[in-house]
Amino acid sequence: MSLPHAILTALLEKPSSGLELTRRFDKSIGYFWSATHQQIYRELGKLEGDGLIRALPAQAPARGQKKSYEVLPAGRAELARWTAAAQDPKPQRDVLLLRLRAAAVVGTAGLEADLRRHLELHRRQLAEYREIEERDFPPDRDAPEDRLRHLVLRAGIDLETFWTQWLTHALSEFAELPDTD
Repeated sequence: MSLPHAILTALLEKPSSGLELTRRFDKSIGYFWSATHQQIYRELGKLEGDGLIRALPAQAPARGQKKSYEVLPAGRAELARWTAAAQDPKPQRDVLLLRLRAAAVVGTAGLEADLRRHLELHRRQLAEYREIEERDFPPDRDAPEDRLRHLVLRAGIDLETFWTQWLTHALSEFAELPDTD
């Protein structure tokens, strides 16, 4: 049930149209909670139907004009309720780890190259996160909302750091394995 809450969060930060939300998901929220254009529009309809958001009145009537949405008090209350509720962590599910386990019984053909590819992808993501951190979170930016947003980014940096370190270690292990293909 997190997509509606991600949308409520984004709309509380800035009233937006569905297209603007999609772009914002691609640039920020999508780093840790992705959604397609269709999912966002479908959820906007549900949220509006549930009385949690409303379409803002158009400045001037125009055919095909995009609707912008804002959060209603009921939507803010729902987001506050959800934020305060306890949630257990989700079990880790990672296909790469499963593939490594399977390689123990069927061989490692092709896996080392994919580990290298994953390492490069994680290095690029880490570099992107560090650029965002440098650009958006200078040391003097310490308002509570900035500190919380920075915590989310730090989670991404720490996860990418973990993956780059772990993949580097995994590749060094691969270098010591006898050929099992």
